[in-house]
Amino acid sequence: MTPFLLKPFFLKPLPSQRPRVHATAKSFLYLVIVACSVGWNPLGHSTTWSQARTEVEFEVQEDYIYGRKDGMALTLDVVRPAEPNGIGLCFMVSGGWNSMWFPPRQFVRDSLYQSLLKSGYTLFLVRHGSAPRYKVPEAVDDVRLAIKKIRDQAANFGVDPNKLGAFGGSAGGHLSIMLGTTGVENQRVAAVAAYFPPTNLNGYVDDPKFRADFPALVFDRALVDPMSPELQATSDDAPILMIHGDQDTLVPLVHSEKLKAKLDEQSVANELIVIENAGHAFTGDDKKRAEQALLAWFDKHLRGL
Repeated sequence: MTPFLLKPFFLKPLPSQRPRVHATAKSFLYLVIVACSVGWNPLGHSTTWSQARTEVEFEVQEDYIYGRKDGMALTLDVVRPAEPNGIGLCFMVSGGWNSMWFPPRQFVRDSLYQSLLKSGYTLFLVRHGSAPRYKVPEAVDDVRLAIKKIRDQAANFGVDPNKLGAFGGSAGGHLSIMLGTTGVENQRVAAVAAYFPPTNLNGYVDDPKFRADFPALVFDRALVDPMSPELQATSDDAPILMIHGDQDTLVPLVHSEKLKAKLDEQSVANELIVIENAGHAFTGDDKKRAEQALLAWFDKHLRGL
């Protein structure tokens, strides 16, 4: 299963077509997939660990505090490859705008992250304040703060502050694209890759079912447009890659299609890869294709390869 099938974000089909997913099933999907995609050392110290099966060597710095609010710490984890290329990629740990904690050793078991580490990318696993206490705007503020902190401390992390990328899936894809299209300069990234991202939140914050299923959507209606990257596209946006299944009933393909049209209008470098017959998950050859495209995108726009 793809590491990007996070807690499903239901976009609004016709009532007769609306998927019925029990809360228990949604929670199970979220836990299983996030467990496959993120993690770190539970002891709270930097460690070096080699996975013999893949020969990936890396160092983990867990629970780096990038900010505080309401008496709580906002944290990220740093995964440094043995041979860093000086470029950082920020993974948005988010499903349904919830961030969960998993050990980093689980993070590197997935082939995507192994490929990124082998290519020398330093990975930042960014968590934000989660629903139901915190809503979409607060999650966006948090990840912007994380980018600012990484840029400010770039020399200590061994990365170029002007060559940071962001990636994620579903809600994590939304947050990644927000970092490439909005915010002040020191809160933005230089390249983005997103799997099946919701790009326009209009129509959902007023829907009682959406508000019940996803409490992060319960926020001021006046903030919906600013939280919808499709409506924020401008000519100075970062290059954006979107990968989307044409059978996705949770986040329909039209979200990526509409954002692509807006980016094209603004002459922003972008690409939409449509995976035929894929839903809100990529497996097998589809997963490999998506991973290769993501790596190639960052290699091109951050490494100049």
